[in-house]
Order: sequence, then C-alpha cells, then structure tokens
Amino acid sequence: MTPLLQVEDIAKYYGTRIGCTGVSFDLYPGEVMGIVGESGSGKSTLLNTLAGHLTPDRGAVRFDTRADGLRDTVTMSEPERRMLSRTDWAFVHQHARDGLRMNVSAGGNVGERLMAVGARHYGKIRATASDWLGRVEINEDRIDDRPASFSGGMQQRLQIARNLVTGPRLVFMDEPTGGLDVSVQARLLDLLRNLVREMGLSAIIVTHDLAVVRLLADRLMVMKDGHVVESGLTDQVLDDPQHGYTQLLVSSVLQV
Repeated sequence: MTPLLQVEDIAKYYGTRIGCTGVSFDLYPGEVMGIVGESGSGKSTLLNTLAGHLTPDRGAVRFDTRADGLRDTVTMSEPERRMLSRTDWAFVHQHARDGLRMNVSAGGNVGERLMAVGARHYGKIRATASDWLGRVEINEDRIDDRPASFSGGMQQRLQIARNLVTGPRLVFMDEPTGGLDVSVQARLLDLLRNLVREMGLSAIIVTHDLAVVRLLADRLMVMKDGHVVESGLTDQVLDDPQHGYTQLLVSSVLQV
C-alpha cells in the first residue's frame, strides 16, 4: 500500500536552536499518528512544518495526491499547496478562534470552505452547512449565529465542521482539546473518534495529553528536544515504554 504521507529527514532550526530534526515516518490511509512531548519538545514545530505553515531546512514531505501520486509538498508551488490545504488537507487549531472567521455566521464558516473549492449554489451550501452542524452536535437553529456567541467547546466543534466539510484525507490537529473543561474534552474526543472512523480519515495529532492519543491514535511518536526518542503502536509505547523520557512522561500521568 502506498503511504498517504511520506516524511523523510525533516529538520527545522531557529538559528542555532533545534525546532525538530531527523524526523522520518510513513502515514497510511485511515491511520492516526499521535505526537507527544512536553512544551518545547518540537511537536508543534514538526506539525506546522508538515502542514506547510513552516518551511523545513531539510527533508521532504510527500503526499499521495489524487492526480499525480506522491508529490513533495515542500517544493510545490504556493497555489498548489493552498489548494491542497482547502481540499485534501485540514488543520484544526488548539484555539478555535485561530481557525474560524469570528465575524461570520456558523453556516458561513462552513460554507466558505465549500465555496473555496468551487461550490456556488446557495441552497446546497446552506443545506450542507446545516447537515454538518448537526454532525458536530450543534443545533441547526444556530446556523446564523456568530461563533462569538458559542461556548469554547462549540467553537471547537464548529472549527471541525469547517475543516471536514470538503472531505479531506489528512487532518492535522494541534492540541484539539487544549484549554477545554474535562467534560467538554470527553465529548469532543468521542466526536473526533467517531468522525475519524466514519470518514476513514488519516490524522496527525499533537498533544501533551496521553489520554487523547490513547483514545485516538494508532501509532505514537514521543519527542524530546526536537528529536523523536521513541515510536511504535500507541498501546505498546504507553504500556511498555522503552526510553527513559517516555517512562517519565507515562509515570507522571499515573501519579496525578
């Protein structure tokens, strides 16, 4: 099977400081990869480099495009990469406000992404937006309300609807449950897990919360000081950590 994403020797530096370095892995269709580590470990730098928000200093990020097979997104033209981010890729921000247009209605937020890929029929766009609000557990009568009137959990669910409405094949998630109350987190995680399975999504999820990756991720990478120090099947890594740093992460959770 051809990998959906093929990451080879990715490195990103900030002057003399390492953001991430020497990262390589394959991600297959329908697979969810979790990336964990403490603040400053390089996980968000890696995610933003893979998603095209940062340009790597070294390495390749090859995506299995529908038209041309594996293409290195690092060397793609900006218009090509922008189109990819509107269609087959999606990015869920930790803070929903970073991924939403706060002065546009809930339905408008979802509809904008459809219009970005060519949808023009107002009735169909509104019907699809309404359907997606329902799928992320937002009452459809809130379609004309602005996100500012929503709770944090609802804003995050709206951001997910906006991202998934075009049927992407790969979703990047940066701390998707960060800053939410525990009960809200649980509901959001359950929603994400169901959508990932239902849509056959591939995803890369960055989080410091091991419970999140335990629930969502098939495989796990542990980062420290910009390096991947351990990787493997999620349960295997969490239940039998081999690296001292991973052991420390797991034991600190168990002691809480």
